[in-house]
Amino acid sequence: MRSLLRTPRDLLRDASLVWLASGVVGVSFGAISVAGGLPVWVPVLMSVLVYAGSAQFSAVGVLLAGGGPVAAAATGLLLNTRTVAFGLAVADVLGRGRVARLLGAHLVTDETVAFALAQEDPRRRRAAFWISGIGLFVVWNLGVLAGALAGGALGDTARYGLDAAFPAVLVALVLPTLRKDAAVRRAALVGAGVALAVTPLVPSGLPVLLALAGLALYGRRREVARA
Repeated sequence: MRSLLRTPRDLLRDASLVWLASGVVGVSFGAISVAGGLPVWVPVLMSVLVYAGSAQFSAVGVLLAGGGPVAAAATGLLLNTRTVAFGLAVADVLGRGRVARLLGAHLVTDETVAFALAQEDPRRRRAAFWISGIGLFVVWNLGVLAGALAGGALGDTARYGLDAAFPAVLVALVLPTLRKDAAVRRAALVGAGVALAVTPLVPSGLPVLLALAGLALYGRRREVARA
């Protein structure tokens, strides 16, 4: 806890940008859910227990389209399988205690993993994960609550361009790593190519999952380098 209190200002500054993006998208999710006919408690409870942006949007989309709870849950679980790989990437950051690992696993998201792995020093990496993760969880849920209470008063949330907030933040977070590591850069290009190719063909959220195919190239490059 003391190490988190002594966190450099640059980590807090960078994390605040991710929190801001999370908040505005959370407002959009809450508003869309209630405007579509769901009671306020559904998006709010889902955000606390599930806490997975793309999976939540997809699950609510299934519900609003007339699908049942089982179909909605299956869609969310499928999209969230990518967090398995993310969890492995930050396993050393979570700590060894059961409580820390359980809470940390709940905070694993695209943003927290990218923010943590962008740090070179192990201590900064751990601080970055927990600060961004806790902040994201709080801001996301507050945003969802605000959007749900506002309901349809916000109108068409798509016109605000909120869907561009997270991609912009993620690109900014991973750029330093892409610049200095050629193997990561090649893997990222392959993953981006796969995601762009399948975007018109598969449901929202799946392109990110399929983009993990780029990791196969990264692993192969590392094996060749060791040999």
